[in-house]
Amino acid sequence: MTETQKRPLPVRIRRSTDGIPMNDLFRSDPARPARPAQPARTAPTSATPAAGTATAVTLPRRPPPAEPDLTERPGPAVPGWVAVLTGLTALGGAAAALWRARPLRTAELPPWQWAALAGCAVVAVVAFGGLTRGRTGSAWVLSLFGRYRGSVRRTGLVWISPFVLRRRIDVRLRHWRSEPIAVVDAEGSALRVVVLVVWSVRDTARALLAVDDHLGYLREQVEAATARVLSQLPADAFRGDAPTLRDAEAVGDALTRMLAAECRPVGVAVFSAQPTRIEYAPEVAAAMRRRQIAVLDAKHRDSVLTGVIDAVDDTVTRLTTRGLVELDDFERQALVKDLTVAFYTRSGGPADPNQE
Repeated sequence: MTETQKRPLPVRIRRSTDGIPMNDLFRSDPARPARPAQPARTAPTSATPAAGTATAVTLPRRPPPAEPDLTERPGPAVPGWVAVLTGLTALGGAAAALWRARPLRTAELPPWQWAALAGCAVVAVVAFGGLTRGRTGSAWVLSLFGRYRGSVRRTGLVWISPFVLRRRIDVRLRHWRSEPIAVVDAEGSALRVVVLVVWSVRDTARALLAVDDHLGYLREQVEAATARVLSQLPADAFRGDAPTLRDAEAVGDALTRMLAAECRPVGVAVFSAQPTRIEYAPEVAAAMRRRQIAVLDAKHRDSVLTGVIDAVDDTVTRLTTRGLVELDDFERQALVKDLTVAFYTRSGGPADPNQE
């Protein structure tokens, strides 16, 4: 048997699983340079998902986009006294034309006089027909053939073209108190929440034309935002001092920011959204009340027991350091037990501390 035949044949195992060449599996020449290794396959990521696998990509929720061309701008309007003066001037011109033509019959008037009388009548009708009253806290939204033409926030007597469609909208500061909203907290407990929202219409064009009913939109967004915000924290912290929904200021700030972002594209400005009442649903209220009482009782017992232990330790330390008593380990344990029972019973706890 030759030296080459006695030498064991090396076995090469490739890390890649795409296939092993048969001529490279068994080699008798170890000095032969190895073939360059192919790059290892990497695990699929969210950017390059594997075929046949479903990936869940969590994207931040964005408010609905606002239409850039639909923004409030001043509409065509003039003070009312200008329209009144123009109408009176047109009526005066018509009266003067008739006065000059009084010797003639109506059928004998020349065409230019008929045209002048018709023009004066049209001017008077347009001048007096466009007069309207602008109220404090409201605005007119103007549109012509379905196209937005501007908004008028003037007060008092104002003239607006009678050929445009006018719709009044309230721009005062308003508040709305919701009905009890059914939500759940971070632990899945059913809650009933009442929210008070302070809001006003900031952009009249978007509030009236970008949405079918801006008040109904606000109410639906209040319900949705309340459900999203209150589901992030538990209503009560039964373990430790974790943040809870009882922090009305923090919950109100988060709710206000979310509602303001959701309602800005429709021209509604939300200044405040505060939960005025957060309570458990009737079906779980009794169980949660018992749980709260149990937690409060446990906290009270812990505080009482801590005070009793401190008092017992202070008493025993004073007795031994001043030399009033000499105690061995057994007597010391008996004294500590008796003092603990006595102090704990006097503090309002059960007669036997082992009942906890």
